[in-house]
Amino acid sequence: MNKLSMATLALCMASLLGCSSSDDEEELVLPEVNNQFETQIVWQESVGSGVEHYFSRLTPTVYKNTVFAAERYGLVKALNLESGATLWQTDVREAPAFWPWEDNDSAKLSGGILQAYGNIYIGSEHGEVIAINRESGEILWRKAVPGEALSSPAAGDGLVYVNLGSGKLLALHPDTGEERWRHDQEVPALTLRGLSSPTAANGGVLFGEESGKLSVLIAENGYSAWSADVAIAKGSSEFERLVDVDTKPVVSGATAYAIGYNGNLAAVDVRSGNVLWKREYSSYRDLSLDLNVLYLVDSNGVIYALDKDSGIERWSQPALRGWYLTAPTVAGNYLAVGDQEGNLHWLDKQTGQLVARESFDSSGFFVEPVVADDKLIVYTRDGEVSAIKIP
Repeated sequence: MNKLSMATLALCMASLLGCSSSDDEEELVLPEVNNQFETQIVWQESVGSGVEHYFSRLTPTVYKNTVFAAERYGLVKALNLESGATLWQTDVREAPAFWPWEDNDSAKLSGGILQAYGNIYIGSEHGEVIAINRESGEILWRKAVPGEALSSPAAGDGLVYVNLGSGKLLALHPDTGEERWRHDQEVPALTLRGLSSPTAANGGVLFGEESGKLSVLIAENGYSAWSADVAIAKGSSEFERLVDVDTKPVVSGATAYAIGYNGNLAAVDVRSGNVLWKREYSSYRDLSLDLNVLYLVDSNGVIYALDKDSGIERWSQPALRGWYLTAPTVAGNYLAVGDQEGNLHWLDKQTGQLVARESFDSSGFFVEPVVADDKLIVYTRDGEVSAIKIP
């Protein structure tokens, strides 16, 4: 299966749209911001080499007073939330290979991190899912799976669900990694580099497909309950026909929300699969829900707030267009997004106004900030993990 990185896709799309590198092309400049507050950094720690320039969804996760973070090469760390002190660290790479041409320099960790059932779970491009004890850092099991594990696993109904680049979704036993069932999806010839993380809710497993659908499986046995079209392929070229739903479905009550690339934002009835409403937005970043408002960053870097019941737009913020933003995170009265140059932007979540900015590691942010009590955890490509006081 031919997969494209976001950078490659952006270049290809630019050529399709007739963009050029002429002298008239303007360099992107960040808008001026008069900081309404100073970003207070509580601590900073390094997690190996980070993910460097590779595609990755290695989002840190938090349980009680511990932050878990991992680097691509195989180092996994547990850090104290208050001080950043290392509680334990584990290298999940296997012993050196017998044959000299085998690659053991990197575990190629890419999908995670899930915290559930007393463990943490991480997937790799090598086609493995690894379970680690949350308290000790001991590797409990590693399961070979039939495809790249590029997105974070999900947990629910006593199982761990893993979506794979091969088009298979597996349900694994959390204590042993034993496969309980699998589901095969339709995979187009050309897709984005990325996969939808599943969401477990109401006895079902929701996930986006690269064919433009939002689907639900019955958690107990993996049988298909329904599929709804979020995006339908249109256009004459393969790039125009990309309709991946690579985002994690968001569930609120009886409604699920999903967004596709070159497609739509859709609200779907979880019980029946009926589409309640659709709006024309395109994105490959996860949605964020706060009370009755959905927040999204579209494929161009424009940030939107929409009413979750009607899809009506409340505000939009185009000032960061072209800056390859992370997904948005609600932090107190603000919305936090990072960009590819390592800037953390704060927006007023009621109005969309840019209210503050802080520069971090210039390698840039690649995953959304994570809320942990009164702190925000951010992670840069070079492996710098920072805890920030939420204003």
